[in-house]
Formats: sequence, C-alpha cells, structure tokens
Amino acid sequence: MSEMYETLCSYENLELAFSRARKGKTKKSYVIEFESNLKENLLTLRNELLMQTYRPKPLTTFILCEPKTRKISRSDFRDRVIHHALCTIIEPFFEKVFIYDSYANRKGKGALKAIKRFEYFLHRLSRNNTAPVFALKSDICHYFDETDHAILLLIIKKRIKDQKVAWLIKRILSNYSTREGKGMPLGNLTSQFFANVYLNEMDQFVKHILRAQHYIRYVDDFVLLHTSKEKLIAWKQTISMLLHGQLLLSLHPEKTKIMPVHHGVNFLGMKIFPHHKILARRNIRSYKKKTHVLCEQYDKGMVSYDVIYDSLEGWVAYTKHADAHKMRERLVRSIGEKFFSELSTKEFNRLHKAIS
Repeated sequence: MSEMYETLCSYENLELAFSRARKGKTKKSYVIEFESNLKENLLTLRNELLMQTYRPKPLTTFILCEPKTRKISRSDFRDRVIHHALCTIIEPFFEKVFIYDSYANRKGKGALKAIKRFEYFLHRLSRNNTAPVFALKSDICHYFDETDHAILLLIIKKRIKDQKVAWLIKRILSNYSTREGKGMPLGNLTSQFFANVYLNEMDQFVKHILRAQHYIRYVDDFVLLHTSKEKLIAWKQTISMLLHGQLLLSLHPEKTKIMPVHHGVNFLGMKIFPHHKILARRNIRSYKKKTHVLCEQYDKGMVSYDVIYDSLEGWVAYTKHADAHKMRERLVRSIGEKFFSELSTKEFNRLHKAIS
C-alpha cells in the first residue's frame, strides 16, 4: 500500500477528520450518535478504506431559497469524516499551485478579503481614482451541475499519482450526478475543494497565458479589471473558448458584462464603486426575510433569542464593510425594541458600538 493512502487511512487521520467534521455541530444528534461509539466507527471506516469496500450513503437533499433557490445535497456524517480525511491529505499538493487571488474555501481568504483585493486593484489601476477602469464581471453557467468527472480526475491525477486515492475520489464523485459523469453536490467539503481544483485551470490560463494582473475568483464568480475595454472584450472571448474547449463549461450569458467601474460592479454581495460600496439589494432583502422568519419562529417557541442575536451580530459585522450605517442603525433599533427585555446591557453596548 502506498504511503499516501496509508496515511489517509490511518486512525490518527480519521480521528482528526472527525474533529473537523464535528466542528460547530457538537449538539447534532448524528454527531452525538457517532461519537458515542467513536473508536469502533472510525475503525470500521478505516477497514472499509483499506479493503476498498467503502461506499458513500445516499445524499440528503433539500432546497434553500435564500439568497437564491439552490438544491443542497448533504452527505451522511460518516461520509463527511471521509471527505475531511481525503482533503487533509491531498489539499497541500494543490494549495501550493493555486493562485494568490483565488479566495473561496481557503485558509486566510474569504469573500471580504476578495472585496478588499478588488478595491486595491481598482485604486492601483485608476491611479487613486484619476483614470477610468473597466471590469469584466462573470460567472460560470450552472457550474456545479456541469463539472465533468472525467476531466476533474485527469486534473487531479496530474498531482496525485496514488491509484487508491484516485479510486476514493472516483467513489465520492460517483455518489452524485446531474447526468452521466457530470455534477457535484452543493454542500460537500469535497465539492468546495474540487471546485477550486477544476477552475485552477482557468486561473493559470488567465494569470500566465493572458498575463492578466488584476483578476480575482471566488468559486465560479470572477472579475477582471483593466484600463482598456477592448482588452477585456478580447479576454472574454479567449476565456470563453478555453472553458468550452478544455473544461466543457460556458460563461453565464446574462451575468457576463463589461462595464465602467464608476457605474458600480456587483461582486460577492456588494456593489463596488470607486469611492464607496453598498450592499446588494438582494442581500438586504434576504436578510430581512431571514430575520422575519426567525422572529416568527421565536414567537412560536421554535428558536431561542440567542439564535436571533447571533444572526444580528453577524449581519452587523458584515455590513460594517459597506457604507450602510443608517440601515444598520434601523435594523438594530427594530430588533432592540422587539427584544428589549432579553437584551443584556453588554449585548446592547456591543451592538451600538458595532454600528457606530
């Protein structure tokens, strides 16, 4: 047995994978059940991997309507342990070749850092907002549904030579498809990681063949900035050809636009202008709807006040990155009035400090 697969199957790696899979979910019944017989469950998984008899359980599928309608397919908890065990071993081989400006599902990255990078690129290109800048803003049409398993495996095998690791990846991929050999489920750790692996092919092309310096990608959402609109038009055509020919993907026809940045660019939930940024209207509507639902659930005794407070605190922290002071103030005031008796002095002061 190869050293890589042996490490992947080791009890120590599976135990680490369990601790990562349970993070933030320690009170879930399925976690409590798995943990109640932890050693035996991990040894069973280890034996299935070693004997190559491991088979993922069917996915649980549900629909999320906010901020947009999406079908989420969730793996059984034991399979999530396997996903973490796999990613722990293979992620370092890909992380070192990912470009700096890929921001989704990576340590030290994230949407807010991608937005800050956008602003840095804009100020740099515009010479502190004294020269016009254009943006090519796009995403991939039905990306997770259209990812091709065979192409993904070929990309992975460039760096992972271990046949048994490749077998496990293929087994995980085969547990879900939108049609023969296509698709990855939203909601899986492996899908998030493989999404970066797959589109790293585009990243490398844009950075090293097109030599585009001001490029940012977050999952399948990407933006290119340049002072020449004509250059962006040419790059759009070239990227489209690469995606179609090499990755069997296409740019979203309605969401692919080239525009002057001073008109505002919608990117990762915010509309960014040269001198300021505001929250996307869709995100505001989504949060208001979520808060309304939470308040209704609270009135029926379905959720505690702590759930609502945590949601509000997270939203306030997010909105501080946009020019949304009045909106934050109105929201905090309305929640404060409804839950005045529950709101502690410490919480009250923390929220008002956050909106100031």
